[in-house]
Amino acid sequence: MANLMVNSKALDFLKRLEKNNNREWFTEHKDEFKTHELEMKGLFTALTEHLNKHDQIEKMKMFRIYRDVRFSKDKTPYKTQFSVSFSRAGAERRGGYHLCIKPRETFIATGFWAPNKEDLLRIRKELEVDASEFREIINEEALQTIWGDLKGDAVKTAPKGFDKDHPDIDLIRHKQFIFVRNFSDQEVLSDDFLSHVDDSFRAIRPYFDFMGSVLTTNLNGESLIG
Repeated sequence: MANLMVNSKALDFLKRLEKNNNREWFTEHKDEFKTHELEMKGLFTALTEHLNKHDQIEKMKMFRIYRDVRFSKDKTPYKTQFSVSFSRAGAERRGGYHLCIKPRETFIATGFWAPNKEDLLRIRKELEVDASEFREIINEEALQTIWGDLKGDAVKTAPKGFDKDHPDIDLIRHKQFIFVRNFSDQEVLSDDFLSHVDDSFRAIRPYFDFMGSVLTTNLNGESLIG
């Protein structure tokens, strides 16, 4: 993907939008926004094609620039980033990918942001029984080099029904099971940025394979899907 680069003018536009986050300014510069939005959609579509070479993507969702301010103290009407998510295809492929391009704050994320209560309980029960394989996967050198440590919100002590003194309570406490990687603006504008993104998503596959096997079976290892 060496020829597919983020246009520096897109980051410049987002910086200016950050300083002029109002409807009058945006309306005046809407044509410029539409140009950058179309370019970004092209990059995200190309990334989808590359993800499909080592995974199966069911849906690409590019998020709109307009903020929902109904329940927010921040009433600025526009987001100051271009972002996209990728959903994996099929009941056996769990987890997803996310990319956010924002001046000084670009990041990619992957994993399980908001597992439903059944999935969350299943993951916790698996870790309660035996977390050794999970730890081996998330501590593997290649994954650690790219992604670092497991992140995500967690309860303060122990979830209801779990022993706060369990040796793996640090994992069981998690409500989210995600990995995040940050990029500088210089990295974002490099000609190999999207290749690094794709390689990063490829590196998370052992984690997805393990979590997929957990979430599609019961504690006895019996399949939950047809």
